[in-house]
Amino acid sequence: MKGDVISKEFQKMVWVQDKDGKEYACTINDPKSIKKKEDLTEEEKANCLDLSQVLGDSW
Repeated sequence: MKGDVISKEFQKMVWVQDKDGKEYACTINDPKSIKKKEDLTEEEKANCLDLSQVLGDSW
């Protein structure tokens, strides 16, 4: 079912901030070990979405 697939993928998501306070939603394999964007590998950073691009700066 689609709900099961979505739930499984959602569990891989982590919300991180960079040193400037911008927030990103990232899909990575081991989300428990990540606290900030600088901890991500280049490959993991490629799977991140800048939330200000989606929600806007005033969100």
